[in-house]
Amino acid sequence: MDSTEHDDTLFKTLFKESFQETWKDSPDFALYLTELSASSVEKLSREPERLAEEKAQILEQTEHLAFHNYKTFIKTAECSKEIFHDFVSVEKHVESVLDKLPTFSETCSNFMKAAQEINTSRHLNSLTLARHTQLLEILEISQLMDSCVRNGYYEEALELSSYVHRLEKKLSNIPIIQNIVDVVQSSNKLMLSQLLQQLRSAIQLPACLRVIGYLRRLDLFSESELRIKFLQARDAWLQSVLASIPSEDPYYHITKTIETSRVHLFDIVTQYRAIFSDDDPILSMENEDSPIYSNLFHCWIVQKVQQFLKTLENGLERGVGNRLDSLLGQCMYFGLSFSRVGADFRGLLPPLFHTAALQSFSTAVHNATSRFNEAMKSYSLQSVPSTVTSTILSTMTTKPEELYPPVELLQYPPLATFTNSILSAFNGLRHCAPLALVSAVTESVQSALKAIIQTTCTFHRAEAAALNETERATFAQFCQVLGRQLIPYMKRCLEAMFPSSVLSDMYGSSSVVADTTLDVNSLQLLLEPVMPQETVQESEQKPHHDDEAETKQKNEQTNVVLSDKSLPKDVKDESQEEINEKIPDTEQQNLDLT
Repeated sequence: MDSTEHDDTLFKTLFKESFQETWKDSPDFALYLTELSASSVEKLSREPERLAEEKAQILEQTEHLAFHNYKTFIKTAECSKEIFHDFVSVEKHVESVLDKLPTFSETCSNFMKAAQEINTSRHLNSLTLARHTQLLEILEISQLMDSCVRNGYYEEALELSSYVHRLEKKLSNIPIIQNIVDVVQSSNKLMLSQLLQQLRSAIQLPACLRVIGYLRRLDLFSESELRIKFLQARDAWLQSVLASIPSEDPYYHITKTIETSRVHLFDIVTQYRAIFSDDDPILSMENEDSPIYSNLFHCWIVQKVQQFLKTLENGLERGVGNRLDSLLGQCMYFGLSFSRVGADFRGLLPPLFHTAALQSFSTAVHNATSRFNEAMKSYSLQSVPSTVTSTILSTMTTKPEELYPPVELLQYPPLATFTNSILSAFNGLRHCAPLALVSAVTESVQSALKAIIQTTCTFHRAEAAALNETERATFAQFCQVLGRQLIPYMKRCLEAMFPSSVLSDMYGSSSVVADTTLDVNSLQLLLEPVMPQETVQESEQKPHHDDEAETKQKNEQTNVVLSDKSLPKDVKDESQEEINEKIPDTEQQNLDLT
């Protein structure tokens, strides 16, 4: 590195401003510089002259060469010019080629791609031709699936659906396969609708098993959802059957509802338990991983029972006449049938029939009271010839234990009409007279008797000033028959309807039984203000107590009517006809007013 710096310094010293950088790398310059360095002073002093002579000599040679070879130089110049023009032309062509090369390259690439596509298409066409049969079968799957579903060939339709599902997993990227999948899914929806529609019809157990099997294979619902769908579909069919029952006649509507509900609900329960056998809690306990769906079925059963009871209640409110006993027997048999599936609802029936029986009886008693009031508005006190009463008494033969109405009532049409109406109410109640109604029935009769007594008192106040002696005597007899004949007779009818021995067994206390009997004394006291004084004094001389021995004898001879305690545990043990045979036929006890 020191040698290089020394040379640079030397060059700058010798050639101050005329030194060219290119001389450094010239070997001739280095050689000449070496010769100069080795020359003596004398030689160095003659060197400029020598160089001048050599320069002149070279110039002379150059001029001589140019003079003798000027044609060659001219040709060389012309050739150079032509070569220059050729190079310019070549450059232009090269630039043109360079401009067109990308387009050419792109065209070649497109050609290669088109060729590859043609080759691929040709290969696919060849492969398609070779697999034509298999492809045709796949393309016809959607049409075949639709035909199977519409014709009810669900087994074949499910197999096709399973095959298409496998195709979708493997070839879902192929548009035609995706199109086939969409069509098959649409057919599956149609099949689902048809299967659910079958469950909404009168279908038997084998068909139910097949339908649920198809629904399970569709794999559209979970196990709980499948149960809900089954119950919804069967319930829709049941509701349609119940809705088709004519509702004009309440009795017919209730009886058909009972029969339809009993038969079809039991069939649905049987179908459900046969199809969903794992719903049994005992079987479910063996497998801890198996969920228990019994709550779902239990809620549905409870809902159906409540719906039936509501329908029954509405029908009873509309009125069924004197046929409550028949409905009670049918409902009890319905409840007994459901006890075999763990849904015995017989304990819910008494309140409904209690209310219906009491409502019917109360309405009849109210109508009887209204008719009595209307009759009293137009009633005139006229004495009935004693021969009429004697003739009637001679033609009627009564037994001590029979509850025939007092014949004296025939002399007074308002009392006779009222008695007939009350007896009709008793006849309607006797076939279905629960002991729990004894207080309500007694109170209703007591209120009715109070009402007719008040009407009688009102009649007396309005007509007392215009009555003659004969009419006063007739009115006194009217009050006497009302207080001493009709009221005790009503009490005997109530005791026959609700025997004191049965009431004692139910309540366990005679004092409680006494509270449920008709208060004859209080009713008779209400009549005293309108009765003549001598009649009242005559009445006070007589003992105001019932003949207990006679009442007991009548109760023993009168069989027990249907009550809460006599409701059969098993409806088959005793038919309603056998119960009715034990009840005295009071329907023949109405007074003959003709």
